[in-house]
Amino acid sequence: MRKIYIFDTTLRDGEQSPGVNLNTKEKVEIALQLEKLGVDRMEAGFPAASPGDLAAVNAVARAVKNSTVIGLSRSREQDIDAVREALIGAQDPCLHLFLATSPIHRQHKLRMDKGQVLETAEAAIRYAKKYFDKIEFSLEDAGRTELDFICEVTAMAIRAGAKVVNLPDTVGYLTPYEYGNIFKTVKENVPGVEHIQLSAHCHDDLGMATANALAAILNGADQIEGTINGIGERAGNTAIEEVVMALETRQDFFQAKTSLVLSEIYRTSRLVSKLTGMPVPGNKAIIGANAFAHESGIHQDGMLKEKTTYEIMSPEMIGVKESKLVLGKHSGRHAFRENLTELGYDQLSEEQLNTAFAKFKELADKKKNVTEDDLRAIIEEKLVDTLEVFALDFIHVSYGNQSVPTATVRIHTHEGEAIEEVALGNGSVDAIYKALDRATKEEVELADYSIKSVTQGKDALGEVHVVLKQAGLSVQGRGVSTDILEASARAYLDAVNRLIEKRKLTKTGGEVTLT
Repeated sequence: MRKIYIFDTTLRDGEQSPGVNLNTKEKVEIALQLEKLGVDRMEAGFPAASPGDLAAVNAVARAVKNSTVIGLSRSREQDIDAVREALIGAQDPCLHLFLATSPIHRQHKLRMDKGQVLETAEAAIRYAKKYFDKIEFSLEDAGRTELDFICEVTAMAIRAGAKVVNLPDTVGYLTPYEYGNIFKTVKENVPGVEHIQLSAHCHDDLGMATANALAAILNGADQIEGTINGIGERAGNTAIEEVVMALETRQDFFQAKTSLVLSEIYRTSRLVSKLTGMPVPGNKAIIGANAFAHESGIHQDGMLKEKTTYEIMSPEMIGVKESKLVLGKHSGRHAFRENLTELGYDQLSEEQLNTAFAKFKELADKKKNVTEDDLRAIIEEKLVDTLEVFALDFIHVSYGNQSVPTATVRIHTHEGEAIEEVALGNGSVDAIYKALDRATKEEVELADYSIKSVTQGKDALGEVHVVLKQAGLSVQGRGVSTDILEASARAYLDAVNRLIEKRKLTKTGGEVTLT
């Protein structure tokens, strides 16, 4: 059965989602989970964009051992040099070069004719060959490029030394028939195409990214590029989990499969959602909360008689399992560790385990049973630590519908200094945040605030996600608690701590934003 390679760009194209800003520690955490998932290749970032992105790509390159680590580059020597620097220490480095080829891009963005595009791309590939054994070349906006020119550029890239040629539907414009036909045409008309891999990169602007990716596979694509949960620019990218499970479930039709560890899909999805602050819709295919839920009486009757009446795959395949051990306040460290191991958290340090166990005991005092989702929330909140410049001691809120909400907060600095402040607000959360502003002496703008339930029931854990902005910097913060006001305070302080850390790391120099 033909193998389809998986190129994950969650850390690059996924991070370009509006409002998403991953720090280096978060990128490394996701990268290690992607490695555990078994992705063949992962695009860690765009090193020429900023010194911070270059450092983050380098951190991923040094941490990952079993997947190819890729850096993105425009067809410019300085960009290629930035990727060289970023991928120092990588076990298996790869350069991803791109240049637009469609008429609209040639005319309005590049101000180049076809000959200049070919010359520029060839020069970039030949320069890169001095330093990289593995090069992927992408024809940006191939979906709106003339078929004969696609073939011409692909042939040039093969001659110049590219090992993979990517034919992306950059703006999510094509139908599956049209996109599949591009690969069919290239396969039939380009000399030497049998010696390289063809790659498909689709966007979801018309909701056809997964269908287009599968059409590419049917017409000869060797690699699929996408992101976890389908996050990315505008409407997002091809959702990797959808393509992978389509191939797995319909092997009879596609006659192709990937080498991903399917049981790691759910955990990877949860981690990406947590660290990016982008919730997964309940009706999202494969990993949505309702993906394996049945409410219709007819469906429930069928499921009770035979699961395959309405389920074409099992939740266990992607790593969703029912809890075997019920955890509560009387549970000990052994049962706690066993549950974490079963959930895949078997690489925690002793310090991380002790911190998580303390949080578990604190939570167990507040609710009768602690679920798997509770454990995931506890662990994932602490997996990526930010230096706690400020930590919450307590909050006290006075509220009534006939009175002005008042909040008292006490925090302490990492040097041990205690600070207490009080403030009035339009509501309880507003009062808490104004008190925290006074205590931290940070002037910030609250750009986004959202709440979601991590688990079910009246004693459910609530997760608060905030985005703070200050002087051109944007950071995210997360907080988890059975009390939403406490979670709100923890999320705000988490964001303030990240802001302080980011401010220290920020260096001068222009940033490049991909479009």
